[in-house]
Amino acid sequence: MQRESDDKYSLRGRVFTQLRQDIIEGKFKNGQELKETAIGELYGVSRTPVREALRQLELEGLVSIIPNKGAYVDGISAKDVIDIYEIRSRLEGLCARWATMNITPQQMDEMEETVYLSDFHAQRGHMDKVAELDSQFHEKLFEASGSRRLALLLTDYHMYVSAIRRMSINTNQRGNASNVEHRMIAEAIRNKEADRAEELAHQHIMNALNSALESGLREMLDKEKKE
Repeated sequence: MQRESDDKYSLRGRVFTQLRQDIIEGKFKNGQELKETAIGELYGVSRTPVREALRQLELEGLVSIIPNKGAYVDGISAKDVIDIYEIRSRLEGLCARWATMNITPQQMDEMEETVYLSDFHAQRGHMDKVAELDSQFHEKLFEASGSRRLALLLTDYHMYVSAIRRMSINTNQRGNASNVEHRMIAEAIRNKEADRAEELAHQHIMNALNSALESGLREMLDKEKKE
């Protein structure tokens, strides 16, 4: 019985993760109805894990379930993205501060390696790879904080803005600037400069927000205000 329960939870978890990713990346549009049967066929599962995943997504604000009607996509608005960036700026500052106290030598080496590799690929114009390494740097930073709760929260926030983040970082100008900022954060952490690490990490996210606004987020926000 325990194994059946574990398998059921694992299946629901996989459906939840995939459906959440598809919503965040815009594969399902705001207001679109999510029919249990269609989603089940798409992911190759029964309606039960889909129904459970939809309920969980409703708790995250990505889906609205209307009784006797169905489930509909809420998605991430431009205002949500701005809010998430500003919240992240504070939390990643705290993350960097804690990393100065908790990072291991191996984690430090891995963080600095992502910076080196990002430089290497940026010089060759491999911006998709730079975006991938950007995510890896932040994953290493979250892990280095020593706080599982903070890491989980920041991982979710990082994913929520993945589409707009890729849009802004896939330019040589922001990609290169972002990596310079990563290097400075890593140096502050290695030198145990908690105040400096916190401020650099905070400013890094605010710079990313400004880049996102210039890359189309501002236009998205203006459109939302008119609707």
